[in-house]
Amino acid sequence: MRTTRALLGSLTACVVVSLLPYADAAAAELQAAAAIVDVTPVNLPVLVNGGMLSRTIDRVNTPVQARCLALSDGKETVVIVVVDSCMMPRALLDEVKQVASSQTGIPPDHMLISATHTHSAPASMGCLGTDADPGYVPYLKRRLVEAIVEVSKNLEPARIGFSRADAARYTATRRWIRRPDRIAEDPLGNLTVRANMHAARNPDDVTGQAGPEDPELSLIAVQSRDGRPLAVLANFSMHYYGDRDISADYFGRFCEQLKQRIAPDSRFVAIMSQGCSGDIWMRDYSLPVDQQLPTQSIDQYASELADIAWKAYQQASFQDDVQIRMLERRLPMRYRVPDKQRLEWARQIVQQMADRLPSNTTEVYAREQLFLNEWQQTEVVVQALCVGSIAIATTPCETYALTGLKIKAASPLPDTMVIELANGGDGYIPPPEQHLLGGYNTWPARSAGLEVTAEPRIAEACIELLEEVTGKTRRSLSVGEGPAATVLRRMQPFAWWRLEEMAGPIATDQTEHHRDAVYEPGVVFFLDGPADQAFSGALGTNRAAMFAGGRLRARLPSLTNRYSISIWIWNGMPVEARPVTGWFFSRAFDHGLQQYGDHVGVGGNAAHAGRLIYLAGRGKEKFVPGKTPIERWTWHHVCFVRDGTRVRIYLDGALEIETEAAESPSGVEQFFFGGRSDNEHNWEGRLDEIAVFDRVLTETDVRQLAATRHHP
Repeated sequence: MRTTRALLGSLTACVVVSLLPYADAAAAELQAAAAIVDVTPVNLPVLVNGGMLSRTIDRVNTPVQARCLALSDGKETVVIVVVDSCMMPRALLDEVKQVASSQTGIPPDHMLISATHTHSAPASMGCLGTDADPGYVPYLKRRLVEAIVEVSKNLEPARIGFSRADAARYTATRRWIRRPDRIAEDPLGNLTVRANMHAARNPDDVTGQAGPEDPELSLIAVQSRDGRPLAVLANFSMHYYGDRDISADYFGRFCEQLKQRIAPDSRFVAIMSQGCSGDIWMRDYSLPVDQQLPTQSIDQYASELADIAWKAYQQASFQDDVQIRMLERRLPMRYRVPDKQRLEWARQIVQQMADRLPSNTTEVYAREQLFLNEWQQTEVVVQALCVGSIAIATTPCETYALTGLKIKAASPLPDTMVIELANGGDGYIPPPEQHLLGGYNTWPARSAGLEVTAEPRIAEACIELLEEVTGKTRRSLSVGEGPAATVLRRMQPFAWWRLEEMAGPIATDQTEHHRDAVYEPGVVFFLDGPADQAFSGALGTNRAAMFAGGRLRARLPSLTNRYSISIWIWNGMPVEARPVTGWFFSRAFDHGLQQYGDHVGVGGNAAHAGRLIYLAGRGKEKFVPGKTPIERWTWHHVCFVRDGTRVRIYLDGALEIETEAAESPSGVEQFFFGGRSDNEHNWEGRLDEIAVFDRVLTETDVRQLAATRHHP
C-alpha cells in the first residue's frame, strides 16, 4: 500500500547537500558556540504532561536538558535553545528571554526556544488533565536563562553547513480516516470522529491516511574555522517514541549517539529539534503488523537514526562568511470558545468535580471549555531565521507534516528547517479541511483551541517572514513532469487535474484552457499518488487527493456525448462494507439521479463486490459489472469512453465493460469525481491524474495511459 516516499522537489535524493552564499547581502565572518544545561528536576515527584489525565513521576531514567546554539555575524547574534520538554507556554518563555536579554544584550526576538515534545518530562504548562508543576517552573526558568547566558559567552570563529537525508522508515502518518459507517463519539457523545490518531490499529476501521508525512532528517552543522565539530542542529518530524520515568525520550538518545559518531571526547553538542509532527508517529499502519515499527527498542531507534544523520553530516560542505538575519511576528488569535449550551454543560460537570482534577475524558474537555471561555483570545509567536543560504521557520504549535511541507516548499531557500513548539505551546493546528473530520486534535481545548484558520495564518506568516529575512520571493509549488505526464499532455486533454494541491478549494487545470475544478469539503491533500517518477519525474513525489465524503466538481459546458475520462483510483473501503463500495465518477445534475447520466464506481456487498460497475441513469437493476476484482489500497487506471450510445470502460488498459446507454440531453454540464451526483456512497479513497478528453480515445490511447500502472 505504501509508496516509496521521496523528499519534496529537489529534496528527493537520499542525501543532498548544498550551501550557497546569500548573494544579495554583504557576507560577514561567522562565530558560534554551543552548550548543554541540565534541566532535570531536583525535587521529585513532579507532574508530567503529555497524557489525557494528570500523573506524577518520582524517578529519573535519563537526564532532561536544554541544548543551545549561538550564532553571530558580528552584527546580529541569535540563540537557539531546544529543551527536553513536552511544551512550554509563551508567557514563561517571554520571561526567560527578557531576563536573558538583560544579561546578554541579545534582543528577546533573536532567541528561539523550542520543546522536543518528549511526553516524559516535567510539566511546565497546564494541558488537558495536567497542571504545570509549581515547583519545577521557577527552576526551569532559571536554568534556561543560565543556558542562554552561558552559550553567549563562548563565541568563536566558525563555519556552517547544511545536509539532509531521507529517513522515511522512521516516521509515518498516525492520523487515519475512519469509515463513514464507523464514526466514533467525541467527549460530548456526538458522532463526529471521522478521523483520529492511531485509528488504523484495526485496519478494517479505516479508509486511509489523513495526510502525508515528511521523511526529511535535516542537519545544520557547525564547526570551528579549522574543522573542529562544535554542534549539529538536527530536525525530524516524529512525535516521540515513548519512555518510562523522567526521560528525554529518543531525542536525548539521538544526541548522545550522534556525538559518539562525530566527536565523542569533546564539548561538541548535538541537538535534535522537533519538526512538524502533530499527525506523525513512527508506526506505519499501512504495513503488515510484523513490519511496523517499533520492532526495535528506543535505543536502537535512536542509534539507527543517528547512523543516517552521521552519513549525511559527512557530506556537508561549509561556509564561514555568512549574514544572519532574524525576524519575529506576533499574531493575535481567537480561541474556539464554547457556545451557551456547551458552556452550561461544562459548568455542570466541573461543579460536580469540586476541587479535584479530571478523572476521565469528558471531565477533561468540560474543564477545558471554561479555560477557553475565560481567555477568548491569545497571541502566538512566529519566527524566521536566515544564516547565509540556510533558513529556519518556527511555529508555536503541534503542526501537521503537511504544514511543514507547505512552508519548506514555498521558502525562498531550499535549505529550510521548520521547528515546531517554538516560543510557545499553543496546541494542534490542523489544516482547515481536517477540522471537518474531527478527532481529539480538533476538540476545543488548550491543546487544540485556536481558530480554524490558525494553520493557514501561521503558515503564511512563516513564509512572509522567510521572504523578509532572505530578501527573496517565495517559490511556487512545482509539479514535476515525468514520462507518463508528458504522454498525457501530448494527448491534449480538454481538462487535466493533477490533484497535487496542498489545500483547496481549487484544483488547477494543467492545460491552457484553465478549466479549474472545485474541491468540496471532505477532501484532504498531498497523499502519495501512483507511479511516482512516471508522473513527477526523478526529483519528485507524485501526489494525490484523499476523498472522505467530498467530491471534486467541474462544469464542462461544451462536452458532447463523445468524450473520455482517464483517472487513477485507489479504493480505501472494504468491499463488503456497503451495497456500493464507492462511486468515483459521475456526470449528471447535482443533488439527484436522473434517468440519464454516466456513473462509474466499484461494487459492494449487494453485488459485483470489488469490480467496476457502470450505471446509466437511475436504478440498481441497470448496473453493468466488470470482470476483474480491484484490490483495496492499490492504484488502478480506469478509462471511461463514451461514443454516442456506446460505452466502454477499461481497467489497467484492458476492456472491462462494454454496453449501450442512452445519450444525455444537452445541458448536462456537471462532472463529479469522488462521488455520485446524488452523494450516495461517495468515494472513500484517493484519486489522481484526472484527464477529460472531448473525443473518443482509441484502445491504443488507453493502453498508453495505463502503461504506468503501479502498485505501491
